[in-house]
Amino acid sequence: MKKPLLIFFVLVALLQLAVPLKMVFDQEKIIATGIEYKFRIAPVDPYDAFRGRYITLNFEKNSFEVLNADTFVRDEPIFVYLTTDSAGFADVADVSKMPPTYKTDFVTAKVNYFYDGKLNFNFPFNKFFMEETKAPEAEKVYREALRRDTIQNAYALVSVKDGEAVLKDVIINRVSIKTLATKHE
Repeated sequence: MKKPLLIFFVLVALLQLAVPLKMVFDQEKIIATGIEYKFRIAPVDPYDAFRGRYITLNFEKNSFEVLNADTFVRDEPIFVYLTTDSAGFADVADVSKMPPTYKTDFVTAKVNYFYDGKLNFNFPFNKFFMEETKAPEAEKVYREALRRDTIQNAYALVSVKDGEAVLKDVIINRVSIKTLATKHE
C-alpha cells in the first residue's frame, strides 16, 4: 500500500518540477534561436511607469491602420506581422486575425482599441522584470532617458520565434538598463 502512494507522490513532484522547467526552457529556446527585434520605446506617464518589480514599457509602434475596424474586438488576440525599418528597428507590416500562411516573423498581441482609422494593440512583452533592489533605480533611469527634450536612443530588445516573443533587455544609448541602474546606485 505504501509503495503505490510513494510512486504517486514522486510522479506528482516530478510533474510540478517539469511544468516550470518547460516554461523556462521554451523562453530560453526563443532567446537562443529567435530573431532579434529592436522596438523603439515611447515615453510613459511617470506615475504609472513602475509597478512592483517591473518597468512598464510603451512602444512607438503599437498601432496599425486598418479598414475593417468593426471586425476587431477589445482583448481579442491578433497576429502582428513584423518587419524592420531603414534604421533597423521593428515595424508593423500587417495585422490579422489569422496567423501568417507564409514565412514571416510575427507576434501574438491583443486588441486594445480602435480610433481614427488605427487599431491599437498591446504587445505581450510590455513589462520588463528586474531584480527587486535595482528596479527603483532602473525606473528612474528609464523615466529620465525618455523625458528629456531629445529622446535618447532607447529600445526594447526582443527575440521573436513562431509567434512567441521574449523581452531580453531595455537598452538606452547602447547600454543595458541593468548596467545603468547599477551605476546610479
